[in-house]
Amino acid sequence: MSDNAVPTTQEAGPFLSQVMQIEPQWIDYNGHLNMAYYNVMFDRAIDQIWAELGIGPAYMKERQGSTFTAECHVRYLREIHLGDPVQVAVWLIAADEKRLHTFEELRHAGEGWVSATSENMSVHIDMTKRKVAPFPPDIQANIARVLRAHAALPQPDGLGRAIGMPRK
Repeated sequence: MSDNAVPTTQEAGPFLSQVMQIEPQWIDYNGHLNMAYYNVMFDRAIDQIWAELGIGPAYMKERQGSTFTAECHVRYLREIHLGDPVQVAVWLIAADEKRLHTFEELRHAGEGWVSATSENMSVHIDMTKRKVAPFPPDIQANIARVLRAHAALPQPDGLGRAIGMPRK
């Protein structure tokens, strides 16, 4: 598959990452996955969908473009432990010429329950200038195709949540 081709699997539902394993050094003194490594798992899944959208490592090397995360909101919902296989589901929620809004769920790959969610805003970067820049037209077309397909899906639970404490 070329770096610019979007597979039809991304048009059938949320993107599903490869099944991943939790590494022993990621377990904290509470006996579960340390909060920092949830982001590692989410990031690995994003790398997979970015490659399928045509903005993966080959894009960086050949076209000097990449993405940077501008904002991230993680919710930790259920403990995950060493030995638990995990998979990340990724929805493309919104996009414009320079930004991608995604929502991810870290799921137990065998049982399907959600351990954590992450909502992110990424920006496209022209790496020759290290500044935000529009995606090239072919990449915008790939993004638009997946965005249209994902717009037809039910919205994931927790999308748009904000942090706040109830006022007394």
